[in-house]
Amino acid sequence: MSEHVTVLVIDDDPGIRDYLETLATRQGYGVFTAVDGETALAELDRTRPDLITLDAVLPGIDGLETLRRIKQRLPETPVIMLSGHGQARTIVEAMRLGASDFLRKPFEVEDLELAFKKALENRALEQEVISLRGRVRTEVDGLLMGGGSPKMQEVREIIEQVADTDITVLVRGESGTGKEVVARALFQLGNRRSRPFVKVNCAALPSELLESELFGFEKGAFTGAQKRKLGKFEYANQGTIFLDEISEMAPGLQAKLLQVLQDGEFSRLGGEGDVRVDARIIAATNRNLEEAVKTGEFREDLYYRLNVVTIQIPPLRERIDAVPLLVEHFLQMYNEQYKKSVEKLSSETMNLLMGYHWPGNVRELENMIKRIVVLGNEQTVLKEISEREPPATSDVDAEELDLAALGANFTNGQELDLKAISKRAAQIAEKKVIERVLGMTRWNRKEAAERLQISYKALLYKMKENGLSEGR
Repeated sequence: MSEHVTVLVIDDDPGIRDYLETLATRQGYGVFTAVDGETALAELDRTRPDLITLDAVLPGIDGLETLRRIKQRLPETPVIMLSGHGQARTIVEAMRLGASDFLRKPFEVEDLELAFKKALENRALEQEVISLRGRVRTEVDGLLMGGGSPKMQEVREIIEQVADTDITVLVRGESGTGKEVVARALFQLGNRRSRPFVKVNCAALPSELLESELFGFEKGAFTGAQKRKLGKFEYANQGTIFLDEISEMAPGLQAKLLQVLQDGEFSRLGGEGDVRVDARIIAATNRNLEEAVKTGEFREDLYYRLNVVTIQIPPLRERIDAVPLLVEHFLQMYNEQYKKSVEKLSSETMNLLMGYHWPGNVRELENMIKRIVVLGNEQTVLKEISEREPPATSDVDAEELDLAALGANFTNGQELDLKAISKRAAQIAEKKVIERVLGMTRWNRKEAAERLQISYKALLYKMKENGLSEGR
């Protein structure tokens, strides 16, 4: 840790200053010194210290005012206050202003070394959290928010609004849309990010095993239970538990989960007393829970307890303009992982990807890009997409859906306005083409206008006319 760490010592006593410089140098730190607050503040931009020791009593600007100004300019840099007086008022004010520690003079060498170590470890942890939150935001932006879909912008807004709360969240969407990515984003952007994140797939285990997995058991609870086992809820205490495929949980377990949501407690298998836990619950499902409630497969009271805040992730086919961004993201990720250099896909492949209906959503696209990177060619993916049929819909259904969307009403012998229907058809086709080209150009309006062979101004007008300007 000390290899590239610099310490700024601010003290007007030359004996203390030299002593601190010697101690810090012995620990391997680079050291700068200043005799007063004015000098230190003037040198901050040049020294950019990782750690500061600051005497509380200084000539000119006193130690507390110097601390306040340092924190304004370098809020992340830990400052250890030193004082020969140690008055309670000074200590309280120093901590309020952001000091990481307060040592009374004279102090032991071990006390200073411990204060240095603790301050630098806390700083590293804060930087790691900031970096982690940045990576999570990037992942959310890349895997979920890519493209101009208003639905995905709504997903992002909800994540930002509820991440720092303890509210229960239900994440809904088809398989492969990124429900776990949303759950992890809620965790990493929230106030429990330094605590455990525990994932449980409710469909992966039979009911009996799932109960012991979630709630644990006592010794002798059943044959083979030779010692107590803690459940996932206990491991997630103070943290977050992610219950994937919650709709597959058996009714008996649903009742036990409801107790945890209501009272924050449960009993282990074979246990006599209750266990209290404080765990945030994030659940996910790809099924229609409302239908499951109607058929009696899912408890209505549990449904309402889980459905406090819902995040609905649209399928990839409804945000097709995200495909180019996702392709770029996965190419970079797997190039790094497998030490490859597939820079971009051919226009033929990209056109096929943009026209594909993506039954497996983002996960299917990720697997395809992974295969392209590993194999070094696109042919297997091209063949795979070409051979797959689009979702089964009858010609009659498709015709009725399209004509209804165009405003053609054939009931009761009503007259039809062919000109109006033709105009509407042209508008729908125009909107789809513009949206597709914007997606292919990553919403670069200038490039899209060139590809559409219209002026930039005309494109902006048509985007506004077709409702394609949201969030851009």
